[in-house]
Amino acid sequence: MFSPENAAFPILTSRLFEQNNLLHTEYIANKTQLTRNLKMDFQHPKHKADDDLIVPLITEQSSPQTKTTHEKSISVLYFTDPICSTCWINQPQLRKLQLEYNEHINIEYKMGGLLPSWENYNRSGIKTPSDVAAHWEEVCYSYKMPINKNIWLEDPLPSSYPPSIAFKAAQLQDTDKAVLFLRRIREMVFLEKKNIIKKEFLHRAACDVGLDAARLLRDLEDRAQEKFKEDLILSDQKNIEVLPTLIFSNDKGKELALNGFQPYENFVDAMHQLKPDITKSEYPKSAKYLFEQFQTMTSKEFSFLIDENENKSREILNDLFDKNLITKFESTYGDMWINNFNHIES
Repeated sequence: MFSPENAAFPILTSRLFEQNNLLHTEYIANKTQLTRNLKMDFQHPKHKADDDLIVPLITEQSSPQTKTTHEKSISVLYFTDPICSTCWINQPQLRKLQLEYNEHINIEYKMGGLLPSWENYNRSGIKTPSDVAAHWEEVCYSYKMPINKNIWLEDPLPSSYPPSIAFKAAQLQDTDKAVLFLRRIREMVFLEKKNIIKKEFLHRAACDVGLDAARLLRDLEDRAQEKFKEDLILSDQKNIEVLPTLIFSNDKGKELALNGFQPYENFVDAMHQLKPDITKSEYPKSAKYLFEQFQTMTSKEFSFLIDENENKSREILNDLFDKNLITKFESTYGDMWINNFNHIES
């Protein structure tokens, strides 16, 4: 992990964003020199004066998180990464946790720095972009969450640092919308084959969730890098070796950590160990309610949240689609369904 003494992992700054058209060819050829340059940028970051630029929001998307005024009894440090496939397949569990225990838990998102660069990279046997493609295909087949592996064969990301920094820039504006932003860029990379180190996609994602896109692009070149660096230092201090890692803690300082993919029961068990009298909230299983909470859902997520089998869930989703209450992003690797209830009602 990151070492604060020698800054071993370089932060990818605006220099990398500006090389979008060269990533396929020149990155591999010049990766040694590029890594040295990026390490220098990380060790000696540029500081820019802040300003009060305000740009009208293009779109506004409500946050699915329901804020409460009372202090919550369980805190969760969630170490994740925008391109982490295990984090993606854990989305159904996290969303149900949010619906059933939102009154009791506060989840704080931290970036874990999954892919600094491909130079000397070797994590769980993955050494090259083609290795990621094979891994994603296996994950998609095993967990039934749609994942398009072809991004790693056609336009591979050289690092997960730029979208991680962009998430920290989103957090500087609004923590709830930052979660929506993270979801949106994940949809882009896992389903739409979008290379999310590119500013055009980060800008679009920011607009999609109601963030100030111009401010986000400015902050990711300055303040957000420092916030990302803080996450990497904390990850190192917590000895985070697997993503995702969720560290649950109560007001007495007791901690429990869950690493990697986890069945939902393990989340619930961890909370009961920290707070034995914790109770869940029953939530409506109607499609309308769920699509109001989550603007997009995969078939697996919808099935998991309504506690129905795949065939029954597909029947419900197709019926809603025929009625134009939802739309869908079609993929050979699985569909994503998009809320259209509000548009029909208005």
